[in-house]
Amino acid sequence: GLRAINNALVDKCVIPGAGAFEVRVYNELNKYKDTVKGKVRLGIQAFAEALLVIPKNLAINSGYDAQDTIVKLTEEDRLNPEPIGLDLSTGEPMKPVDMHVYDNYLVKKQILNSCSVIASNLLLVDEVMRAGMTSLKG
Repeated sequence: GLRAINNALVDKCVIPGAGAFEVRVYNELNKYKDTVKGKVRLGIQAFAEALLVIPKNLAINSGYDAQDTIVKLTEEDRLNPEPIGLDLSTGEPMKPVDMHVYDNYLVKKQILNSCSVIASNLLLVDEVMRAGMTSLKG
C-alpha cells in the first residue's frame, strides 16, 4: 500500500521479493557454515532454516507443497546469479525482478533485527526459568 511506497521512497532501495531474499540468504549461510567450526555451525544452520519460513508460508498459502517448493527454490537459486523467488500462480521458481515483485529494504532489515532480539529474549527467559527450577529442587 501507501506505506510500502513511502518506505521505498525513503530508503531509495527495494529488494527482490517472493521469498527470493530468504532463499538467497539461506544458501549463503549454508556456504558460510562450512567455513566455521564448533557450536556456531548449529546456530548458523538454525538461523538459515528459520529464514525459510517466509517462502514455506508463501507456498502453503498458495496451495503448494512446502518441501517440494523449498527444494526447487534452493536448487534454482544455487544455479542462478540472480535471486530466485516463488511464482505464486504456478508454484515454480521465478526471477522476481523480471516479474516486478519487490520487498521493502527497511521492512526486511527490521524483521531480521526483531527476530534476533526476540530469540535472545526467549533464550534469556528460558535460562531464568531453568535457574528458578534448579533452586526449587535444591
